[in-house]
Amino acid sequence: MVTAPMPAGPAASSMSRPGSTASGGVLDDAAPLAEVIRGDLVESVHLGHLVVLDPAGRPVIQVGNPTTPIWARSSLKPLQLVAMLRAGLELPDRLLALAAASHNGERFHLEGVLQILASRGLGPDALRNTPDLPLYPPAALEWHMAPLAGGPGPAPLAQNCSGKHAAMLATCLTQGWDIETYLSSEHPLQRAVRATILDLTGDAEVVMHATVDGCGAPLFSTTLLGLARAFSVLSAAPTVDLRSHEARVGRAVSAHPDMVGGTGRDATLAMQAVPGLVAKDGAEGVYAAGLPDGSAIAFKVLDGSARSRPAILAAALRAAGAAGLPGVYPGGLDGLGRVPVLGGGRPVGEVRAVFADAYTEGRR
Repeated sequence: MVTAPMPAGPAASSMSRPGSTASGGVLDDAAPLAEVIRGDLVESVHLGHLVVLDPAGRPVIQVGNPTTPIWARSSLKPLQLVAMLRAGLELPDRLLALAAASHNGERFHLEGVLQILASRGLGPDALRNTPDLPLYPPAALEWHMAPLAGGPGPAPLAQNCSGKHAAMLATCLTQGWDIETYLSSEHPLQRAVRATILDLTGDAEVVMHATVDGCGAPLFSTTLLGLARAFSVLSAAPTVDLRSHEARVGRAVSAHPDMVGGTGRDATLAMQAVPGLVAKDGAEGVYAAGLPDGSAIAFKVLDGSARSRPAILAAALRAAGAAGLPGVYPGGLDGLGRVPVLGGGRPVGEVRAVFADAYTEGRR
């Protein structure tokens, strides 16, 4: 196992300075994950926490403290989907992938959400997630010109979590649960989600925190170690437990990467490059991914920035052995990890993952 060294001196002490309101110690033990290089100088550094697991679930790389509680945000969606399947949800794999998505709001995404709702006799007015515009600028323009429901402004249907919320409504109707209160933390669905997250992550219940996610759904904390363990289960299940709900989620997500993100999204590009990969991004710099052999990664960029995520993701996948898997497209991984820094509209530097210096290339 390789563990990144802790910073020392004034910089280290300032990370846990008295008076910080951070809960759970996310500032403590954070270490560099990526550098922003402009010209021949390091301009900025992204700190965070990261873990890479081998197929047996052993940490082979730890940066910072992967046992620190974090909000995994939308990286939890595949785990939430497992809870829904356990509660009886049944949808085609393409729509299951959409239920685990933070989608771009492209037309095929929105039509898929409407399809989930219509399959249970519901319309978009049943959605209780936060109104928003599509994430993808061309999709936002299309929505403005020709919205599929309601007016051209923000709407629950257009928001990136609408697939998850449509699937939650479908699950409630399958069980005969109330659909007006499905976002309550005391609702049977959300209690099932909480129990499933604890089951898949193996995290201790005593360290779980709860709040509300950006979409309005209950959000439960995990550790990065637990999150990586859960993605290890999801990605390996199609070969080791192929009839399980976990296998169903793993197959659906990896087989339909366009539904999980969309045009230009790094999770989509990563799964297109690595067959069998199960990957999900989350807000505030979170990522989790699992490979078909059970290797897995999870990381949190401390400043919440998305800028460094693709570079860190590509390096972490290489550290987990993704480049050596059958059918992998190495050029896809290379492209994913290439994050240029521009000056005058042309590349003058790059965002570079630095934790990767701690492991030996070609581990497998």
